[in-house]
Amino acid sequence: MQVQRDLGSDFVMVLDDCPEYPITEEQAKRSLDTTHRWAERCRKFPLQSGQALLGIVQGSTFPKLRQESARTLVQIGFDGYAIGGLSLGESKELKSEMVEAAISELPDTSVHYLMGVGTPEDIVRAVDQGVDLFDCVLPTRNARNGYLFTSKGPVIIKQSRYRTDPLPIDPDCECYVCKNFSRAYLRHLFMAGEINAAILNTYHNVHHYMRLMERIRQSITDDNFASLR
Repeated sequence: MQVQRDLGSDFVMVLDDCPEYPITEEQAKRSLDTTHRWAERCRKFPLQSGQALLGIVQGSTFPKLRQESARTLVQIGFDGYAIGGLSLGESKELKSEMVEAAISELPDTSVHYLMGVGTPEDIVRAVDQGVDLFDCVLPTRNARNGYLFTSKGPVIIKQSRYRTDPLPIDPDCECYVCKNFSRAYLRHLFMAGEINAAILNTYHNVHHYMRLMERIRQSITDDNFASLR
């Protein structure tokens, strides 16, 4: 908490216990009790003016524990609420069920932050459930491995089909990389182990995600999110 305060973090996160998956309900309950004790202690820590403190809903893949955690954190009282402990190997359906269980007990007026998620499809689904904020390593990690997100689906740039491909990564993308480099050149960089491959791939993937979030925000403003979904 001191480190986050000194860094001037906008969103300060409580310390929580994030259990591995899968675990038993008894193990999840013990972990949850620890998370709630830590949340109470973190809540008492003085922060700088303008910093927001977020509690973290845990409970593994047990809906009742997720709901209990959300209710407990709301009772303690935070500036916003995160949902943690997901994307650890559970199915997309189970993940969505846990998000739904947590959101159902959180105030509509608070910030909802889904930690460690996810693919573009995951993000759109979670926004539909009431999530506002996300963080995930996928855009950068996948970029380093040559996996590029596009409006038409993934491009695995190391595949031989792109060896002489003159097209940009995504013809519908307006990022710097798509405007200036071909798939063939990006494949050459990747196969040669050039650091610029990771840099350019990351630039494109992050742009793709930022554009997705812009489209989501605009669709909500225009009241046609259902169509985008």
